[in-house]
Amino acid sequence: MACDTAVEAIEEVQEVSQDNNKTTKQEGEKMSSSLVLRKAPEFKMDAYDSKTGHYITVNSEDYRGKWTVVCFYPADFTFVCPTEIAAMNAKYDEFQDLGVEILAVSTDTKFSHKRFVETEPLLKGLKLTIGADPTGTVSRAFGVMIEEEGIALRGRFLINPEGVVVAQEVQAPSVGRNVNEFLRQVKAWQHATKTGEVCPAGWTPGSKTLPVNTDVEQMTGRVGDYITIEEIMS
Repeated sequence: MACDTAVEAIEEVQEVSQDNNKTTKQEGEKMSSSLVLRKAPEFKMDAYDSKTGHYITVNSEDYRGKWTVVCFYPADFTFVCPTEIAAMNAKYDEFQDLGVEILAVSTDTKFSHKRFVETEPLLKGLKLTIGADPTGTVSRAFGVMIEEEGIALRGRFLINPEGVVVAQEVQAPSVGRNVNEFLRQVKAWQHATKTGEVCPAGWTPGSKTLPVNTDVEQMTGRVGDYITIEEIMS
């Protein structure tokens, strides 16, 4: 798949094998453990709605047709986690202005989420919904479950309105993620989806894109004629 093609979900591979002259169909292995370019897993779980202070149920159907961020974190009442949640919350209105929904998820219960939000100073005024995945079912489906510890890795998934995962970032628990960089990526993905252009490294709104949708033949091997390293790094 070239970098100038539209985003389409990769179908799961089926393969046929022969065993003692008997043909059987087996599910092929995935291209990789990444969910990128695959349909996002379906889910249903309890959640705590920080805006209303009520328990609710969320499922993947609620986010159908929308740009969505599903953001896993290891656990309530830890140390890096509230800094990440607070950072996402600080940019909540900007995400909403872009039509992006945010769902945070950990393997804690909805009761733990409520207490966590009520007691942690960094989470004062939180607007996010936090999904409760105590069985690890959703974390497992997204490939971020640490089975030995019963918690999730720091996994962040951007899902387009067609339900396809277009970006993911997964990290070990000790280091938090950068919400400003992620917001930049969301804007780039929305621009690329709308225009058919592709965004170079570090692209921000108003910067140059690469018009492969109109000049792909002329651009081949000549990207430096369209953009300089100084423009990329600026």
